[in-house]
Amino acid sequence: MAERSAADPTLRLLWGGFWLGFALSGFFDGILLHQVLQWHHLLSGVAPSDTPEDLRFQILADGLFHVSHYLFALLGLWLIWTRRAAFAVPGVERRFTGWALIGFGSWHVLDAVLSHWLLQIHRIRMDSVYPLFWDLAWLIPFGLAVLALGIHLLRSPPSGPGGTGRRAAVTLALAVLVAGPLAALPPEPDPDGRTLVLFRPGISFAEVVAAADAVEGRLIWTDASEAVWIMALGPEASALSLYRHGALLVSRGPVSVGCLSWTSA
Repeated sequence: MAERSAADPTLRLLWGGFWLGFALSGFFDGILLHQVLQWHHLLSGVAPSDTPEDLRFQILADGLFHVSHYLFALLGLWLIWTRRAAFAVPGVERRFTGWALIGFGSWHVLDAVLSHWLLQIHRIRMDSVYPLFWDLAWLIPFGLAVLALGIHLLRSPPSGPGGTGRRAAVTLALAVLVAGPLAALPPEPDPDGRTLVLFRPGISFAEVVAAADAVEGRLIWTDASEAVWIMALGPEASALSLYRHGALLVSRGPVSVGCLSWTSA
């Protein structure tokens, strides 16, 4: 695309698709691996999560990671908005989707090469004795396969005019804008209802008790700082309500396989 003339009315639109796909890929990786599966944090290979202070550092790094991808998303949306009229060009919707997929796959390739293998700031599974297997198992379907699909769309014969490109742009935009807030959703607690909760600094014991009461739970364990707690939630309780009572992170902690499982009751 770099060889295309600057006068091409679709050039900035296609770059917008690339950056939107790039941003969506980072949200997909961060939300699924950092928050839901909890296989690693952005800097798990740099600093362990053995204390509440280390855990807060990891959460901050993950948050800054998502902020950076909001900037990529805004760049993509701005490029798409300023060249939205180019969607009238026959076949552009296919090329737009192709470049969005290339952006998505490129992020995973860049993450694998730079973050996993060169800098080694994290691996896909930090607790695995075969980290390369998990790196490749993630890279192939979400990086190389998506990248190949995007290239295939670019090389395929162009389609006629239509609204596919507009629908693709709207879908990608909504997915990116919704993905960030979804990172705050806590995973389901274990069958016994045990859940690890990290509270904001300076929270009082009375406020922790109030949070436990809000989820019909009981306090099981805390660390010396009384910022990290293990609670047993009531059977009908929603862990989401803990965020309204000062929680910074709600996790399956002591019963998960993820990198938050750094302690036990």
